Parts: sequence; C-alpha cells; structure tokens
Amino acid sequence: MIREAMCKNMRIRRGEFERIRSVLSEADPDEPLTAREILDLLEAHGEEFDSAHRVATVLGREAEAETAAIEVIRDQPYRYRLGGEQN
Repeated sequence: MIREAMCKNMRIRRGEFERIRSVLSEADPDEPLTAREILDLLEAHGEEFDSAHRVATVLGREAEAETAAIEVIRDQPYRYRLGGEQN
C-alpha cells in the first residue's frame, strides 16, 4: 500500500513536470525564468498550479534526476531553464 502511494505520487509529479515543460517549450523564453514567471506563464496557458513554490518544487526535483531536463540557476531568485542549455 505504501509503495502504491509512492508510485502514484511519482506519477503526479511527473505529470506536473510534463505540463510545465509543455508550456515552456511552447513559449520558448529567451532567458531563464523564476518560478513566479513560470506560474504566470502556466496560468496564461490555462494550466493551474497551487503556487510558485509548487512550481519550484516540481522543477527542483526534476533537476535532481539523472536525466535532468531542467537547469536550475542558483541565484537570487532561482531561475529555471529547459534542457540545461547555456546562453
């Protein structure tokens, strides 16, 4: 039962990241964005998220994965960029 709940949570998080990635890919921003800017972009595309904190949590967890599809720029404030591309 615990394992089942963990798998469900992983699928939910993965789904959240896919929604973020889809919107960011479509928007194709020229520079890294803050979680607040990403949240605003998501809302403009009809995607609902609880908060900028939730966006940052989803992106931070994805960045820790071996196949990280997101780059975290650890500055004040943190900024996020798809694909780990360098500008």
